[in-house]
Amino acid sequence: MTKDAILGAIRRGLKRGPLPADQAAMLEGRLATHPRHLIPARSRLPRAEQIALFIRNAEKEFATVERVPDAAAIPAAVADYLAAQNLPSRLVMAPHPDLLGIDWSTRPMLEREARRAQDGDAVSLQHAWAGIAETGTLVLPSGPERPTTLNLLPDTEIAVLRASDVVGAYEEAWDRLRAGQADALTGGFMPRNIMLVTGPSRSADIEQTLELGAHGPRRLHILLIEDEPAPRMESPAEARAEAVAQPGTAAVPGD
Repeated sequence: MTKDAILGAIRRGLKRGPLPADQAAMLEGRLATHPRHLIPARSRLPRAEQIALFIRNAEKEFATVERVPDAAAIPAAVADYLAAQNLPSRLVMAPHPDLLGIDWSTRPMLEREARRAQDGDAVSLQHAWAGIAETGTLVLPSGPERPTTLNLLPDTEIAVLRASDVVGAYEEAWDRLRAGQADALTGGFMPRNIMLVTGPSRSADIEQTLELGAHGPRRLHILLIEDEPAPRMESPAEARAEAVAQPGTAAVPGD
């Protein structure tokens, strides 16, 4: 069924014809200008604090975050995480140029396949397009280089995110996405699917009991590549680890 046929059926159901000219002009103007919604003040921070906010919010939602100095450190970080979780050293990864360009020979025991996920895949390695500091959310637009199935089928998802791709608020992510998808023919378009992922999949629908992995991965591990010159701030997990490693110091207050 075509778009015109669908809209026509909706109009008949509402017993309404086409919009009057003034309402149509107002609607078209809104679609063309993309007016911004409110931006929370908590996301208006210097870069180092913004990245720390992203990490703090992601960890609040049961994700884990590891900061790595560059892309060359990804193979070791992936191998160490799989070993720590007692997971097999096999994964399916996004066929994204940033991941394909990594020298994986430093961890020859890692078995990798660049493709979309299938039933039976236990671990996925995904390329995160952006991170949103205000909620600790990953932005994952669909595309041949970033299959959506990697976000849904495997029990464990590892996402690679550059610190330079962390933005403060959702509206900034939409601005960047529209700018990156602009073309002369349409003026801008959205991918077929955009997933906003905040922590592993979970649900408390049944008797208010939290269940991880209800609709997707039960683990989400973010490898944050520190590719910005901005001063670094400790994540809450690092601060807690340092406090434990140095007895006698003041405890880190809970978030």
